[in-house]
Amino acid sequence: MSQLDLREAHRCMVLSRAFEDRLRKLFTSGGLRGRLVTGHGQEAIPIGSAMALGPRDCLAPLHRDLGAHFVRGTQPVALLRQYLGRVTSPSRGRDGDVHVGEWERGVFPMVSHLPDSWPVMGGVALAMALEGEGRVAMAYCGDGATSTGTWHESVNFAAVERLPIVYIVEDNQYAYSTPTEKQYRVERISDRAAGYGIAGTTVDGNDVEAVFDACREAVDRARAGEGPTLVECVTMRMEGHAIHDDASYVPPEVLEEWRSRDPLDRLEARLLADGVTRRELDEVRDAARAEVLAALEIAQSEPMPDGGDVELGVYAPLPATA
Repeated sequence: MSQLDLREAHRCMVLSRAFEDRLRKLFTSGGLRGRLVTGHGQEAIPIGSAMALGPRDCLAPLHRDLGAHFVRGTQPVALLRQYLGRVTSPSRGRDGDVHVGEWERGVFPMVSHLPDSWPVMGGVALAMALEGEGRVAMAYCGDGATSTGTWHESVNFAAVERLPIVYIVEDNQYAYSTPTEKQYRVERISDRAAGYGIAGTTVDGNDVEAVFDACREAVDRARAGEGPTLVECVTMRMEGHAIHDDASYVPPEVLEEWRSRDPLDRLEARLLADGVTRRELDEVRDAARAEVLAALEIAQSEPMPDGGDVELGVYAPLPATA
């Protein structure tokens, strides 16, 4: 990655963390309904991978992939409208939190039942292959989702059809409270790729440059007609499954080890070594916090849905009467 790319990755990573820090304050103060799921400590994966795509490619992020939305150009105010259920949100208040996407940016909304977005993106990739315009799809899931039949069927279909798709597995050590050693016997999830006849690789998911490089190679391979790639990004879920989960089942020494490998700290160390000043990095943080606060003020001032158009976009229109 060029220093310009690293600076952009840093901006998105800082913005992602500032956004989630504000959501946490909203939640604990009663200003946010429903659940709260964060990607704290995993920001390098959605940001590094999304930056490897082209502007006409498509992706289906997960609930911990806030940074991917920022890479694609989604603004904090749009996401805060979504979290607050405003009628101005991308879903017009019909859904909440991370069930958000902007098709005009090539971002498919998250499906909670993981990895149900994988067959959807397989269909998108099939359409791209039929169009023959060199576009690529990207789909994300966690380590727990790799134990489902949907996961196997999606990967197998994409492999057989040599679809232009990149699969990102966010291996964050736990499927809710189930550790990876109780999920599968292979050493690495990427080892499964050989069984489908596709490329597979494992990278340090807390190194944004390593994620970008692996995903750029996979995207180039897909664009050249060489089929799917399975990219396993090893990281750690630094908070519980959601804010209600204290993750007491995770040994404290494990969290401490991974805290020392924080992706934002590592990226900032890299930028400082390249000549970026601490003052410049602090300015990025200050700008991110200010942007989130300004966006929140706008979103909170906007109306909730009134229910009058609740059926809009749900049912097919009735046929015209004679």
